[in-house]
Amino acid sequence: MAEKSWYKNWFDSPYYHLLYQHRDEEEANQFIRTLISYLKPIHNSTMLDIACGKGRHSIALADMGFDVTGIDLSWSSIDEAKKSEHDKLHFYQHDMRLPFRVNYYQYAFNFFTSFGYFKTKREHDNAIRTIAQSLERKGLFVIDYLNVNYTEKIVENSFTQQIGDITFHITKWQDDYHFFKQIQVTDIDHVTPHHLYTERVAKFSLSDFNDMLSSQGMQIERVFGNYQLKEYHINDSPRMIILARKN
Repeated sequence: MAEKSWYKNWFDSPYYHLLYQHRDEEEANQFIRTLISYLKPIHNSTMLDIACGKGRHSIALADMGFDVTGIDLSWSSIDEAKKSEHDKLHFYQHDMRLPFRVNYYQYAFNFFTSFGYFKTKREHDNAIRTIAQSLERKGLFVIDYLNVNYTEKIVENSFTQQIGDITFHITKWQDDYHFFKQIQVTDIDHVTPHHLYTERVAKFSLSDFNDMLSSQGMQIERVFGNYQLKEYHINDSPRMIILARKN
């Protein structure tokens, strides 16, 4: 498949869900609670969860009393998420580069580096435009992204992970513009890897996001450096959590 489509194939693969099945759910849920405590949205606030996956964060937000919509490119993830739908929680298969409801939401979220996957600047700009257009005036966007300066220092070269009969051979590297992770999959019926995926995430700085957001009429109000919402430090913070408001 063409390189530009890596995320379409990988995120719909059963191997993706197997490899990442043990992500720290408690850390994720605690982050959501901490963020909502900081933002203090009113009851029934409308929220858009962009790249929602199977909907774990959308579900948590809906459980807190908000009106939540989740969108994701992966059909398999959305099929799973839809099992949890109710009158205040809805899911749609949708490409974030394309318009989705205009001037509708009070809050929009993009969690856990679910951005930076596209091949061109135009595609990323289109995604930011979709997000900006989805917000009503004075609406707030929160994007949780890796901190490039920190991540550059901790990238591992390679390792192997065994899950049941499946072996994942994982190699990480970087260039000036991207972080890469190649996943080779071998199972009990194969001696050599028979599936190969390569994740690619753009090295977007705070300045890059400021340019993208401001060009779509959004202004950065605050930046945090971790899931406890501590101050952002360019060299030492593991995350770059940006709060931007629509003008």
